[in-house]
Amino acid sequence: MIEKHIILEDIDTVVFYGVGNSHLQIIRSLFPKLRIVARDNVIRVLGDEQQIAAFEENIETIRRHVLRFNSLREEDILDIIRGGRAKEVPDDVVVYSMSGRPIKARSDNQQRLIEAYKQNDMVFAVGPAGTGKTYLSIALAVKALKDKTAKKIILSRPAVEAGEKLGFLPGDMKDKIDPYLQPLYDALEDMLPQVKLQDMMEKHIIQIAPLAFMRGRTLNDAVVILDEAQNTTPAQLRMFLTRMGWNTRMIITGDMTQIDLPRSQKSGLIEALHILNNVEGIGVVNLDVRDIVRHKLVTRIVNAYEEYDKDYNNNKNESINKN
Repeated sequence: MIEKHIILEDIDTVVFYGVGNSHLQIIRSLFPKLRIVARDNVIRVLGDEQQIAAFEENIETIRRHVLRFNSLREEDILDIIRGGRAKEVPDDVVVYSMSGRPIKARSDNQQRLIEAYKQNDMVFAVGPAGTGKTYLSIALAVKALKDKTAKKIILSRPAVEAGEKLGFLPGDMKDKIDPYLQPLYDALEDMLPQVKLQDMMEKHIIQIAPLAFMRGRTLNDAVVILDEAQNTTPAQLRMFLTRMGWNTRMIITGDMTQIDLPRSQKSGLIEALHILNNVEGIGVVNLDVRDIVRHKLVTRIVNAYEEYDKDYNNNKNESINKN
C-alpha cells in the first residue's frame, strides 16, 4: 500500500467537495478500497498503487471540470468516474460564472468583440453603458488565464472625477482610488473563487491599478484592459498603448457619451480611434443600444439622452447660425 497527496489548485474546494462534503462522499463510494481523507485543498489517499493512479486521474478530470464550469453535480462525477467522459465547454461560451452561468455573447456586436479579440492584438470596444464591454472583456482575460495563454491580467482605469473629489474621500490613496476600480473587482468576483482571486492579486497575477501607475512599465505575457478610456487625455492613452509588450493582448473600452474631462480637454480615445483606424492588428468594435444587456429601462434611458443631446446640438447650431 502507498499514500499519495493530491493538491486541488485554482478551484473553489467548496464546489469540489459539495455541501456537507456530499460530492466527496460520492467519490469515496466509487472507490471503496481506498482510504480518502480531505482537508482544505489537499486530498490524502491510501491504498493500492494501481487504484490510486486511477483515482488521481479521475480527480484531475473533476478538478478541470470545476475549473471550467465553476459548478459540479452528482451526474458530472458519475459521468467522469463511471462513464470516463468529461463535459465539453460549448464553443460559444467564454467562461462560466461562480454560479455556473455561461458567460457568452448576447448580441451580434458582442460576438464581434470576441472575434476581434481572437484576430487582433489590440481591440477598441466603444459603446454606451450596459453593452457588456467591460464584463465581456474581463471574461476573455479570465479565459486566457485559465487556458494559460496569458500569465497575468492587468486592469486599469483613469481616476477621473465625475463630480466627486478624490481629496475629500476618506483613507489613503488606495482607499481613494478603489471606488473607481470597483466595477472591475465586481466582474472578477463573479468569475473567480474569492480565495483564489485574493491569492492571485497578492501574487500580482491579477493587477488592478489606476492608469497613472502604468507609466514606465512594459507589459508582457498579459491581457491588459483599459476601461473608461474616454476619460484619458491623448498623452495618457498614447502612454498606455505603448506599454504593450510580447505576447500581450490589449482591450480598450469606452463610452463617448460619458466623457468627464474638462470641456477644454480632448478625449484621448477620440484621437486614438482617428489615428489608429487603419493600423493592422488593431480591431474596432462599435456597440449600440441594441447590445444593452442590463435592465430594459437602461435602453430607454440611453435613447432618451441621445434624443436630448441631438436636439440640444441642433438648437445650439441654429443659434450660432442666426448670430
